[in-house]
Amino acid sequence: MAQPVQITFLGGLGDIGRNCAVLETGGRMVILDCGQMFADETQPGVESILPDFSFIAENADRIDGCIVTHAHEDHIGGLAWMLDDIPGLQLDFYGSPFTLGLVRHKLAERNLVGRATLHQIADGDVRQIGPFECEFLPVTHSTPSGLITAFRTPQGIILHSSDFKLDHTPVDGRVTDLARIGALASDPGIRLLLADSTNATSPGQSSSESEVGGVLRQLFHEHRDNRIIVGAFASHIHRVQQIADAALEQDRTIVTLGRSMKRNVALARDLGLLRIPDTHILDIADAEDLAPERTCIVSTGSQGEFRSALTLMAQDDSRWVSINHRDTVIFSSHPIPGNEAAVARVRSGLARQGATIVHSGQVDVHTTGHGKEGELMTLHAVASPDLFIPVHGEYEHLVGHAALAKRLGMSDDRVVLALDGDQIRISDDGMAKSGAVSGAYVFRDGSAEPIDNALIEERRLLGRAGFVSVIAEVDLRGREIVFGPVVESRGWAAQDRDALQAKAEDAARTAMVRVLGEGGDLRDLERAARRSVGSFVSAETSRRPVIVPVIRAEPV
Repeated sequence: MAQPVQITFLGGLGDIGRNCAVLETGGRMVILDCGQMFADETQPGVESILPDFSFIAENADRIDGCIVTHAHEDHIGGLAWMLDDIPGLQLDFYGSPFTLGLVRHKLAERNLVGRATLHQIADGDVRQIGPFECEFLPVTHSTPSGLITAFRTPQGIILHSSDFKLDHTPVDGRVTDLARIGALASDPGIRLLLADSTNATSPGQSSSESEVGGVLRQLFHEHRDNRIIVGAFASHIHRVQQIADAALEQDRTIVTLGRSMKRNVALARDLGLLRIPDTHILDIADAEDLAPERTCIVSTGSQGEFRSALTLMAQDDSRWVSINHRDTVIFSSHPIPGNEAAVARVRSGLARQGATIVHSGQVDVHTTGHGKEGELMTLHAVASPDLFIPVHGEYEHLVGHAALAKRLGMSDDRVVLALDGDQIRISDDGMAKSGAVSGAYVFRDGSAEPIDNALIEERRLLGRAGFVSVIAEVDLRGREIVFGPVVESRGWAAQDRDALQAKAEDAARTAMVRVLGEGGDLRDLERAARRSVGSFVSAETSRRPVIVPVIRAEPV
């Protein structure tokens, strides 16, 4: 019997983000991606949502490397956090030069470069990483140099599609290598396919990235007398190239705005992935004297991110750009699910200041980087896998992709719908769930330690209903109140704050006097103050703010 292979999924199954899996055989392991997910407005103060690294920490001495498939944050955004959380971990990273360039930057920000060895991968390379012989194939996506990985294992080839689409006319000419996938399917065959599910429920085919270029050129022509500002993802170098091409046709200078845009553009130019002549590119700090009709600003913030460059423009709070009627702002992206309201606010703010707004709901200034149903069917037909696990997507996408595979003839026992934390074992007998580890969200707000759901709920409550503090000093020997109680509130009382606070003080005093008379201790007094003020606040305003009693006892 051949040795089994186990895959442990730590993130990316059921949400867009936190993509991370661990492949294991013969007691050795390889990590596949380690991403983050960004918080929404229901998670105040959270900067990053990460996989739970406990499983990796417990097996740190058995890990032989980490493959990073491409440069999007949902695949590389957790790497530095992982090294930070596991102090003894030294790790070899494998990826394309562009992807590793961004990984290096993330590690440098946390002084972690010394704990990583970066191995650059070219299309078609074969590397032995621990127990796995890994072959890397080109894949088309919305960031450069993505890699499909074919793992040769004791159980046959495991093919991971990475994030992919089938674009026959990509901007850089680098197409998804279906021919090599077909050759592997013929000999020795593909045992297991792990494939991107993001657009599994979207019928048809995705449009080519090159088609966006024609739309952009037309828009530049229509708004040729205006300053043009284009919001785009900083990692979408193919889109930046097409924006630059349209700008250069009008002799415009390309101006980068936003730290990640400046960094990524510089890296892509150094690697020859982005072609902009030195004479026609400037940082925003050097662009003050450019005429509007000779300016094209490429900016971050197309998702309405807090304090991003476009958001600051919309709030008339940008250090570099003041919006006026001679500005055209093009949003060259779709709002990510959950960001619609934030993007709408930014558009509205820019429009109020006089800008003309163009977005993907009006014209085709964006296309997806993920294959739709037709492309997924082609991938399945070419790969002809024996087994299949849908990955990368919301739960409905995973379900839709599993259903698609079954429509194509795969039986129920050959398709597994896995979720974060699931461990899947591939053996001579087939594929089955073999165990579970933590697939929990780990929240970070920039501090060294994770934060829990209780703290996030407290922040939500503060945002919704505010807080009320109760401050007092008591003499436990004399059993009397010597100061207060004084009630202060923020974000609670909309009207008659002073009167409501005075009544809340009376309620707290009555409750505390009763507790003192009954011989209660400091904890009893805090509990009484919280409950009495909470009951009063709820009865008077039907709101439930955070109640914070601060009671000092003298003598202690």
